[in-house]
Amino acid sequence: MSDLERWRLILGEPASAATGRLAGDAARRDAALEWLYGRDPDLVERGVRTGGTGDSVLTTVDWLDDVHRLFPKETVERLERDAVERYDITEVVTDPGVLERIEPNAALLRAVLRTKHLMNPDVLAMARRIVEAVVRDLVRRLAREVRQSFTGTRSRRPSNHKLARNFDFRGTVRANLAHYQPDERRLLIERPRFTSRTRRHVDRRQLILVVDQSGSMAGSVIHAAVTAACLWGLPGLTTHLVAFDTNVVDLTSDVTDPVELLMKVQLGGGTDIARAVEYAAGLVDNPRRAIVAVVTDFFEGGDAHHLVRTVRGLVEQGTQVLGLAALDEDANPVYDRDLAQRLANVGAHVGAMTPGQLAEFVAERMG
Repeated sequence: MSDLERWRLILGEPASAATGRLAGDAARRDAALEWLYGRDPDLVERGVRTGGTGDSVLTTVDWLDDVHRLFPKETVERLERDAVERYDITEVVTDPGVLERIEPNAALLRAVLRTKHLMNPDVLAMARRIVEAVVRDLVRRLAREVRQSFTGTRSRRPSNHKLARNFDFRGTVRANLAHYQPDERRLLIERPRFTSRTRRHVDRRQLILVVDQSGSMAGSVIHAAVTAACLWGLPGLTTHLVAFDTNVVDLTSDVTDPVELLMKVQLGGGTDIARAVEYAAGLVDNPRRAIVAVVTDFFEGGDAHHLVRTVRGLVEQGTQVLGLAALDEDANPVYDRDLAQRLANVGAHVGAMTPGQLAEFVAERMG
C-alpha cells in the first residue's frame, strides 16, 4: 500500500481530491472503516463522512469477514473493540454467524458479560467459547505472577540430610578455598555443605475480595474472578469472592471455575458498597490475619456514612482494608476521590492495583 493510500484511509473521502481514488483492497478497506467509523455523530455533524448509520449493503457478518481478510490481527482487535464498546454494535456478540467467525479477546469478553442476558441458550453456548478462551489466557498469564509472588526463598540453614538435591555449591566452594591447589587447578573438598530445602512456614491468612459488578466495572469483575481462581488453594491462604450491586452475592463456591463464575455475574444495577463491606466483615474469622479488598469505583449509591463506619471498625480490629479503584491489566483508575479519601482517612489502603500487584501485597502480608 502506498503512502498516499494510507493517508486517504486515515483522512477519509474528503481527501480524495489530493490523494486520488482508491481501488481494489484499498477501496474495500475504506468501505469497512466507513461502515464502522462513519456512524460517529461528530463526523456526521461536521460533514466529514457520510453513511455508517444508514442502510448499508454490509451486514455485521460481512463486515467482520472483510476486516479479518483485509487488516492485520492488531487492527482487527481494535476494530472489534470499537464496534462493541464505542458504537454498541451488539450483533458482534449476539449474532450466531458472527460468533462462529470472531476471534476471542478481552473486549469481546466484556461485551458478552454485558449482553448475555439478551442471548438465547444456543447463542449463549457459542458466546461461552469467547469467555473460556479469554479466561484461559488470563489465568495462564496471571498464575505465573501469583506463583512468583508466593514463592518464598528457601531456608539457607545447614542440613544434615546429605542428598544431592540439598548440595550447596557456593557454600562448599567458600568453605574449602583453603584447600585449593593452584598447580593442579583443583579444589579439594573436605567439608561439603548442604542446606535445608524446607520452605518458610506461613501463617494462614484470609483474603476477602469484594467486587462491584455495576455496568462500568466489567474489566474489574473479570480480573477479580481470575485472580481469586489463581489464589485459591495457595498454602496459608483462604480466599472468598463476593460480588455486589444493590444486592450481595457470595460466589466463593464457584471460585475454582472462573468461566462458570463469570457466566453467573449480572452486570448493571445500582451500587451499595456499604452493604457489601458489612457482609465481608461478617466473614472475617481472625481480624488480625484478614485482608478485605474492595474493588469498586467508590460511587456509593447506599449509605456512605455507614460504609466509613464499617471500614473504621475493620481497621480498628486489626483487619487490613484495601480499596482498589482498578483491577484490570492496565490499572486505569476512574473513581470518586472524595469517598476514597474518607476511607483512607480511617485507615484503608486506597489506590489502583493490578492483579499481580494484589498478589504481591497479599504475599508480603503473609511474609
